Amino acid sequence: MTRKDAMGRRFMLPGLAVLLPGLAALLPRLAALLPGLAVAVLALLPCGRAAAQEQTLTLVSWGGAYARACEKGYIERFERETGIDVRIEDYNGGLAQIRAQVDVGNVYWDVVDMELPDMVRGCDEGLFVPIDVDELAPGADGTPAADDIAEDGLTECGPTNLYYATVVVYNDARIGTAKPSSIADFFDLEQFPGRRGMRRSPLANLEFALMADGVPLDEVYATLDTEAGVRRAFRKLDSIKDRIVWWEAGAQPPQMLADGEVVMTTAYNGRIFNAQVLEDQPFVIVWDGQLLDTGGLVVVEGTRNLEAAKAFVRFANTARAMADVGRYISYSPSRRSAMNLISTHAETGVEMSPHMPTSPENIGRALHNDWEWWSDNGEEMNERFSTWLAR
Repeated sequence: MTRKDAMGRRFMLPGLAVLLPGLAALLPRLAALLPGLAVAVLALLPCGRAAAQEQTLTLVSWGGAYARACEKGYIERFERETGIDVRIEDYNGGLAQIRAQVDVGNVYWDVVDMELPDMVRGCDEGLFVPIDVDELAPGADGTPAADDIAEDGLTECGPTNLYYATVVVYNDARIGTAKPSSIADFFDLEQFPGRRGMRRSPLANLEFALMADGVPLDEVYATLDTEAGVRRAFRKLDSIKDRIVWWEAGAQPPQMLADGEVVMTTAYNGRIFNAQVLEDQPFVIVWDGQLLDTGGLVVVEGTRNLEAAKAFVRFANTARAMADVGRYISYSPSRRSAMNLISTHAETGVEMSPHMPTSPENIGRALHNDWEWWSDNGEEMNERFSTWLAR
């Protein structure tokens, strides 16, 4: 994608030159020196919207049903209201590509949708632009953003905007008469023979293994904080290792279930919701032991579209934007005031509450992801997981 540097050329418009010839001559130089001022001036001038329409942001996200929900929920509205085009690219998470861009000074991603541990770790490494909570709009009921957003969703580089769950799911048409009902059933190859789908990552898999091995919810991370606990988790994974089909992209688990490639799989609850509601698939979520996680948008340090990127993040973190996403996919908003704005699915009229991971009927046996533990130990666990896979 060709990018325009510092927005200088955007000001050399005939209409502006006629109205303000002196200012038009100076703007390219000012834009290079003071991009923030240039954006502010542009927004105030009659030709500002025409110039903004030439700007493009690159948003990197998770693709599939979630990306579509974001497009319908707030991206299309942001484009209409600002004239800024948003181009979406898919990725599978992690910081490696962002580190490479920032390190060499060639940043071509503007905004990235991230899991919370990577948000925190990347912010600590200086990979993301700080965004103060006071920059964000109040809640739908006027509550200040700092009080409207859940505490575990606030970071120095911006807030999270949704809750999602990694869950166990099965295809009811293929499972047989006995139905899985707990996280332990996922590891039970005798009662439920067949292959299992799991994400190629230690995140969630280590927690699932310990819960299935009998570790209480409130002791999972204390157990993982010991060498014996980590070994215990890998031993449990060993018990099904030769029956695991690994997935990386969120769109894979529903397809694996539909094709009969696996009997059960871990998956993101929103992807399964999409298959259930829009594709009429007979998939059933086992909410027992769900790993409740959160994620949000960050602005990459060194972006050439800083002000537009920050404006996009602020827009996406309004209560309305979060609620509108929740009307297309079953991810709960991190703003308290947004939840009351969600009732039914925007296209099918399906009641959303029973599908939300934070609904009272689903959250009773949820494990909240300890992002601080993963931020501190994620790199080591990734290395150990890679070593374990190679054995």
